[in-house]
Amino acid sequence: MTAKTAAHSLQLVRELNAPADKLYKAWTTPEHMGEWFCPKPWKVTEAKLDVRPGGSNYILMEGPNGEKAPNHGIYLEIVPNRKIVFTDAFTSAWVPSEKPFMTGIIEFEDLGNGRTKYTATAVHWTEEDKKAHEEMGFHEGWGIVADQLEEVAKTF
Repeated sequence: MTAKTAAHSLQLVRELNAPADKLYKAWTTPEHMGEWFCPKPWKVTEAKLDVRPGGSNYILMEGPNGEKAPNHGIYLEIVPNRKIVFTDAFTSAWVPSEKPFMTGIIEFEDLGNGRTKYTATAVHWTEEDKKAHEEMGFHEGWGIVADQLEEVAKTF
């Protein structure tokens, strides 16, 4: 990250009681996204993942009152069991989105004994987007998601 993008980033760092390969599997297997990807009572009702650089992803989150939050994006970098970088700046292939919000950087560092340092970074284009993400509950929400991810990864 550069100093400019770092100014607009939010980050969650946790040590999880699950191996990196299983956390990565949860991130890259569509049928498992609904088990952990958003804080309950929200849920993922559809997930399509083409996990490769330039591959598209689509995740539909639905709220308890029928709210729908479709998320389109692409993968920028994939390092199996180590790193996933994705963005909503593009909707598919290299088709720009109407309003890019963030780039996500997910890193898995194997600590041994089935533990992983999990770092989730959201880099925003503007300070306003960063503040909006904080107000949406970034720290609490992404923390809950990390806990759910850890539990799902233990089931593999």
